[in-house]
Amino acid sequence: MNNCFPPNTAAARARLRTFAPHAGVQYARNRNYDPGPENAGFVSRLSPYLRMKVIDEADVSRAILARMDAREADKFLMEVWWRPYWKGWMEQRPAVWDSYRSDLERLHNEVQTQSGLRQRWEEACLGQTGIEAFDHWAQELVQTGYLHNHARMWFASIWIFTLDLPWQLGADFFLRHLLDGDAAVNTLSWRWVAGIQTQGKTYLADPENIAKFTNGRFADTPGLACAATPPESGAIVDRKNIPEIAPITAPPTGRVGLLLHSDDIDTGAMDQLGLTPHATAYLDATTGQSPWHIAPMVTEFREQLLNDHRPDAKILDDAQAVTDWAKAEEIDHIITPHAPVGSMRPVLQEIAATLPLSEHRRPIDSAAWPLATAGFFKFRKHIPDLLDRFAG
Repeated sequence: MNNCFPPNTAAARARLRTFAPHAGVQYARNRNYDPGPENAGFVSRLSPYLRMKVIDEADVSRAILARMDAREADKFLMEVWWRPYWKGWMEQRPAVWDSYRSDLERLHNEVQTQSGLRQRWEEACLGQTGIEAFDHWAQELVQTGYLHNHARMWFASIWIFTLDLPWQLGADFFLRHLLDGDAAVNTLSWRWVAGIQTQGKTYLADPENIAKFTNGRFADTPGLACAATPPESGAIVDRKNIPEIAPITAPPTGRVGLLLHSDDIDTGAMDQLGLTPHATAYLDATTGQSPWHIAPMVTEFREQLLNDHRPDAKILDDAQAVTDWAKAEEIDHIITPHAPVGSMRPVLQEIAATLPLSEHRRPIDSAAWPLATAGFFKFRKHIPDLLDRFAG
C-alpha cells in the first residue's frame, strides 16, 4: 500500500477536511514549494482521489467555501478547476489524443530499433542522467506514484529541452506511473510545457528557480538548456461540439448491471435512480494508454480504492469479459459512468455495439466541459457561476 495515499474514500475526505483551512493565503504563498516526498508541504494531494471520482471538484470547492470566501481561496480554486478545463478542452478535440497515441506507437518502435534513443530514454526513466534533481524526481515518481506540480513542470522541461527526448515519451512515462494520471490533464500539460498547447509559449526549467522552490535541496543544477524551441506540433485540430448524452431519468427495465471503470468508480447514477444493481463490475482499460506496462502501483491503488468503495465489484479487463459477465448474470441493461476521451471510451463503444448500455455523465462535467472552447483565462470567467451552481 502507498502510505502517502491510503486507498479509501475516508482518507480522501479526511485529507480534504485537514487541508481546507489552509487553502487561502497559506496555499497561495507556498504552493510552488516542493519540500520533497516526505513532506506534503502546502498542497492538498487530492488529485489521485479526484482522478477516480471518489470526490469531485464540487466536493472540494464546497469544503473550501465553507471555510473562506472565493476571493481568499482564488488560487486554489483555480487549480481545482484546471482539471475540468483540460478535460473539456480534450473532449472538444479528441483528435489530439488520437494523434498522441499514434505518435507513441511510432516512438515505441523507434525505441526498440534505435539504440541511441533507447539508451537516453532508459536513463531518463531510471533516473540515471547525471542531473541530480531530474534523477531524484524520476525515482520519486516510480516509488511513490506522485510528484509535486512544480516538479512535474521542471521534469517535463528538462526531458524535452535538455535531454532532447520526445515529449510524448515523457507524457507516457508520467501516465504509466502517476496515481492521478489522466489522459487529458497529462497529455495537455506536457503539450503546454513543450510550447504546443499554447503555440510558441514554452516552459524552461531554471536552476535558480529549482533551488529556490526546493528550499535548496537542489542548490546547483548545471547543464540545463538555456533556450526552448518548441517541437513540431502538426496540424491545428478543429474543435468539435461535445456529443449530447441523454440523462437517465427512469430505471431501465429488467436486471440492471452497474459497470464502473478506471475513469470513474462513482455510483451516482444508481443513487439518483434509487436502484440496487443486480451485479456490479469494474473494467480496467489502463493498458490501452500505453504500449508499455502500466506500473503495478497504479492499478493496485485503483483496485484497492474500488474495493473500499464497492467491494462487490468483479474486476474485468476487456470488452469480451464484460459481455461474458453480463451473460452469466443475465443482465438486461448496463449503466456506466461516462468515459471521457482516453483509453476507456473505445472499449465502452465496443460493448455498446452488442449490449444495451447507458452512460451517465455528471452534471458538473456537462456544464463545465463545453465552456473550455479556448484558453483557461476565458474559461475561468465562468468559474463563479459554476461554483454557485455546484458548490453553493
